[in-house]
Amino acid sequence: MAELEINRIKVVLAETRRKNKWLAEQIGKDASTISQWCTNARQPSLENLLKTANVLDVDIRELLYSTKNSTEQI
Repeated sequence: MAELEINRIKVVLAETRRKNKWLAEQIGKDASTISQWCTNARQPSLENLLKTANVLDVDIRELLYSTKNSTEQI
C-alpha cells in the first residue's frame, strides 16, 4: 500500500529553505523522525505539528494537504 501524503512538511521546509536537521534541532526531535515525517512514513502529533508551524512561522494548515482537493479517500 502506498503511503498517503498527509503532511506538507517537506514542501514547507523547501519553501522556507530549511533542512530536516535544522527543524529537528528547533523542536527537539531526532533528525530521522523528521525524515519520516517528510516522507509521510509517520505523522507528527498535533503538538509536534504546532511546534513545527511555530518554528517555521507558518499557519498550521499550511503543513497539511487539504482534504477538499483529495481524490483518494482515507
